[in-house]
Amino acid sequence: MAFQDPPYNARMNTPQDSSLGREVAYPSQYDAGLLFPIARAAGREAIGLVEASLPFIGHDRWHAYELAWLDLRGKPRVATATLGVPCESPQLIESKSLKLYLNSLNAERFADDEALRGRIVADLSACAGAMVSVDFGLPSMLETDAGASIDGQEVDIDDYGPPNAAHLRANASDDADEVLVSHLLKSNCPVTAQPDWATLVIGYRGPRIDRESLLRYVVSFRDHAEFHEQCVERIFLDVMARCRPQSLAVEARYTRRGGLDINPLRTSRDRSMPEARREVRQ
Repeated sequence: MAFQDPPYNARMNTPQDSSLGREVAYPSQYDAGLLFPIARAAGREAIGLVEASLPFIGHDRWHAYELAWLDLRGKPRVATATLGVPCESPQLIESKSLKLYLNSLNAERFADDEALRGRIVADLSACAGAMVSVDFGLPSMLETDAGASIDGQEVDIDDYGPPNAAHLRANASDDADEVLVSHLLKSNCPVTAQPDWATLVIGYRGPRIDRESLLRYVVSFRDHAEFHEQCVERIFLDVMARCRPQSLAVEARYTRRGGLDINPLRTSRDRSMPEARREVRQ
């Protein structure tokens, strides 16, 4: 599949140009033009990332709970789906535009499920500038945390932003291979200022990360305005720079909004991709 570079003039797009924070009519017919790409380059440049030499691999995994369409006889069909946008794609897909696009499929007729899936793959891949995966169904839900929670630390906190990497500490004389979890990650939409809530999962091997310092760091995102994907990349870089792990994976599992939730994952190249899971809050 050939991709436009960049599609839809994505390099000229800004979050303020999107449908975020605006009243938008419910789409009455299929329209791939509703998809709004935003170049990743600007957000990455702000945290010192050069796209040609990314220090991680990963994806933005979307869970779609409100997918509907018509069969050839006009009978409605419904499903859930998991969408995967590779982090190497030049564009991210803005969330409200994705919601509107999926809603525009409600009155469109498809010969079968594969025809629908193929249409979504083609449209999202053209928007992102890279091959996007689309699978029907959702990952299994976690019943308990996949790692050790840091949220029970008895600490005084008064730093709520901007994100403060200076909080992070690790013990160079004590190696660990563990997964740490916090349900207290909160940031804000950079356009609407609405809150975004997530569970943060950090898996690493290397100097043991001080849990109190990590909790303070996580809470310092509380008043910060940034897209979900950019928050995760910022966390990956900060932990790598301050704690010096030999291996690192960072995933944020954001709660649902508009029938969608997003789960950006960034991992060092030596690690295998963790199995996809959903949180109870999703």
